[in-house]
Amino acid sequence: MNAAIETRALTRRFKRHLAVDAVSMTVPDKAVYGFLGRNGAGKTTTLKMLLGLIAPTSGAARVAGVDVARDRLAAARRVGALLEAHGFYVNLSGRENLDLTRTLLGLPKTEIDRVLDVVEMREHAGKPVSDFSLGMRQRLGLARAMLGAPPVLILDEPTNGLDPDGIADMRRFLRALPERTGATVLLSSHLLGEIEQTATHVGILSEGRLVLEGELERLKAELAPEIAFQTDDLPRAAALAKARGFDLTLGEGGAVARLKPGEDARSASAALNRALVEADLAVFAIGPRARSLEGIYRDVSSPASNLQPETV
Repeated sequence: MNAAIETRALTRRFKRHLAVDAVSMTVPDKAVYGFLGRNGAGKTTTLKMLLGLIAPTSGAARVAGVDVARDRLAAARRVGALLEAHGFYVNLSGRENLDLTRTLLGLPKTEIDRVLDVVEMREHAGKPVSDFSLGMRQRLGLARAMLGAPPVLILDEPTNGLDPDGIADMRRFLRALPERTGATVLLSSHLLGEIEQTATHVGILSEGRLVLEGELERLKAELAPEIAFQTDDLPRAAALAKARGFDLTLGEGGAVARLKPGEDARSASAALNRALVEADLAVFAIGPRARSLEGIYRDVSSPASNLQPETV
């Protein structure tokens, strides 16, 4: 697997505060990688080290094959970034703002139309930025990040503040970016639902540590799978499932039994079904249920969690 971004034991300490603790992450080439964590988990500090804005205390980071610490300028040329503060000149048009960045980068004027076409904004580019909606400003920020066709894009909260239609539009756009441009996208967000519908891979930070990383669909299928079931006597069924070692959650009309990581959900469903039937319980429905990203995130990012970093 080719890596567009790779860190090894990346660490940043601010006096007595350990903000990023030996993070080793791998972002596959042409992936949309969802980077998740609570406020203060270390996401922003990690992004700043990847962009060369701050130096790590120890460890290393490579972006598009370039060691950031050894050649910060070369690494910067290989990455485009959209951070929360856009920094546009609002009295200038979108096209004029892009032209300023294009000139600084020494790029041909054709780059402006290319990126405007990618973000589908050519017809609005002549308007002053002061007239842009928030969604249009986000797209203009993406266009600016893509000037020069960098192979890596780092986007911090690109759907922040957008209305539902704007979020859906941005989600569609981000999902298609690797195929349309060949770029790898590192997407930092606190919106789990958006990451679940957009990202191909995820990495979860908790208290500065990378506690989980992997392909999203594999994580949902393989990490601590669940069995949902309904019976004619839920309290008895729940007691039986708990006696067999299941971590159980009761809900309206049914129950969910949590399995151990890596345990085969189909075999466990069959065994639990057999036990319920032998106890003279009528089983109305039973079967594996895919984990949600929210459930996975809640489990591994809990301050009380004793999980060690794991890759699936």
